[in-house]
Amino acid sequence: MRSSSNAADPHRNQPALHRGRALDSAKAAVVLLHGRGASAEDILGLAEEFDLPELAYLAPEAAEHTWYPYSFLAPIEQNQPWLDSALQLVAVTLQRAIAAGIERHKIAIVGFSQGACLATEFVARNAARYGGLVAFTGGLIGPPGTRFVYPGELSGTACFLGAGDHDPHVPWKRVEESASVLSGLGGVVTLRSYPGMPHTINEDEIEQAKSILSRLVATGRAV
Repeated sequence: MRSSSNAADPHRNQPALHRGRALDSAKAAVVLLHGRGASAEDILGLAEEFDLPELAYLAPEAAEHTWYPYSFLAPIEQNQPWLDSALQLVAVTLQRAIAAGIERHKIAIVGFSQGACLATEFVARNAARYGGLVAFTGGLIGPPGTRFVYPGELSGTACFLGAGDHDPHVPWKRVEESASVLSGLGGVVTLRSYPGMPHTINEDEIEQAKSILSRLVATGRAV
């Protein structure tokens, strides 16, 4: 059992690091969600890989380096209140960009591993037109047999889900299931399986993400 100074809301007041363009001048923004045991600083390394300096990057930091204590396949209640707290921190980070004048459809949410699960779950629970969803080895949160039903409409949001075909932490079946749910919500989904890929992010996945993010800077921000 994990402890926290905010037991009922473990991620409350956790910082979000910022890289790239200032929010008030960025054409678009990316919320980056790190994996278990990692940090906001770690996931911000993707900003260099994406090489899109017009973007603002925001990376919230999970308390104790984990968004929730157990597997994303565990019963939801076992991961509470950490999961709800994590989803709220993503919402707060997203709102920071919106408050700076960047519309939701110009904001992408990108995550790896546990962060990819959190990103996918957040977008599904808060369906709207986003600038994109990129889930590097992740899927919707809940035990096997979960009936994933969400209100709302993704309205053509570009979604990329990629993972190894035999990842030790994320079953490919759940990635496929998640892609199907997102498509049913109106997302335009690209799904990629990588035979034998370890628990990491490969070059093709980076290119898939860049393709989505590049569209966000193709036009200027609304005025």
